[in-house]
Amino acid sequence: MKVSDRVALVTGGSRGIGKAIVEALAHGGAKVAFVYQSNQEAADKLVAELTAAGREVMAIKADASKKPEADAAVEAVIAKWERLDILVNNAGIIRDKLILAMTIEEWQQVIDTNLTSVFNFCQAVIRPMMGNRYGRIVNMSSVAADFSNPGQANYAASKAGIEGFSRCLATEYAKRGITVNCVAPGFIETDMTIAVVNAAGDKIKSSIPVKRLGRPEDIANAVLFLASEESSYITGQVLKVDGGLTLGGMG
Repeated sequence: MKVSDRVALVTGGSRGIGKAIVEALAHGGAKVAFVYQSNQEAADKLVAELTAAGREVMAIKADASKKPEADAAVEAVIAKWERLDILVNNAGIIRDKLILAMTIEEWQQVIDTNLTSVFNFCQAVIRPMMGNRYGRIVNMSSVAADFSNPGQANYAASKAGIEGFSRCLATEYAKRGITVNCVAPGFIETDMTIAVVNAAGDKIKSSIPVKRLGRPEDIANAVLFLASEESSYITGQVLKVDGGLTLGGMG
């Protein structure tokens, strides 16, 4: 899959799925910048590992939910590598609670981090991508956008919003050579999902046709394809990477 000599930016890239995406793009030959918010140790370690492997990578500390910081991150990438071809919006959090217990702060934190950050970075990259008449935008959704889980009203709303936003953006900029797609993971083994997996691991696995949880690399491989030149005729789509989970629902 062709991403060599492309320039990519990944939000939420220091660990978990984001880290796997950064690694996949970098080993595919792209120059990769990634945004992290707080875990500088993890960010520095990832930069060191990929640099030692001969890859070009840089870390940018920023709050993806803040528009000025998103703009500055994109400007930093273009200042370093003179272009930006690929954007992967992966930044995300969960604040699960039943609606009567959920605070407005917990609602807003999830909407801002998961959804508003996508708007921030997409708006920042559109103009330079239009100038190059080339762009690949991949936004991270979730199977939760379509299948309800109690306690995830904020999370499900943010992910459903990402899918609707992505379809609109795909329509607006397809003629400019920019594709916009979503990847919707199922249950993936990451730090963010470990509490859920530990509480109901066997039950979750039994509901997945392939009988295992996903790995971050499973998601990264899907993102790599949608970020590549080979995906040029695919836009406005949601690719579920869930081991078949949604074939029978999540109930």
